[in-house]
Amino acid sequence: MKKVFFIVAVLFSLVAQAQVIGVSLQASGLTCSICTKAINKALGSLGFVDKVDANIKNSTFDISFKPGSDIDFDKMKKKVEDAGFFVARFTATIHFDHVAVENDEHVIIGDRAFHFLNIKGQVLDGDKTVRLLDKGFVSAKEYKKNSGFTKMECYKTGMAAPCCAKDNLQAGKRIFHVTI
Repeated sequence: MKKVFFIVAVLFSLVAQAQVIGVSLQASGLTCSICTKAINKALGSLGFVDKVDANIKNSTFDISFKPGSDIDFDKMKKKVEDAGFFVARFTATIHFDHVAVENDEHVIIGDRAFHFLNIKGQVLDGDKTVRLLDKGFVSAKEYKKNSGFTKMECYKTGMAAPCCAKDNLQAGKRIFHVTI
């Protein structure tokens, strides 16, 4: 009986709970208010986006979501790129419910897989802001710098690789590399 309880407890802890509350992204290449408007319109066209607040001065966009929506970080990045710009910085505010994270380790949060880099081991509770470090979510220079925080193959591809098998991640599953 103790073994069954332990296995259930371990499985429950592997699928931690968290909810994306909002995203803030900074775009590069903007030169005028028309550029800002193009990104604002592109992001607003996503079905899960409730509201986009643009700050022209800083080229940032704060995005809130419709309740119960499935948020897709990659679709937001693609919308910015389709508008003719690049994401220079991407942060997500996530509500965590007792999620244990360790440096250079994977954790499944809801239906997403995250790989935490350059952090101290800790338990996350409440609203925390994480910064995405994947290719296309940071500058090329920063992406290269961040590659020094892990030797795992999944950082290069953004997908589960043999390095992820110990964490029960299926090959090809999207992994977001983040820091706090």
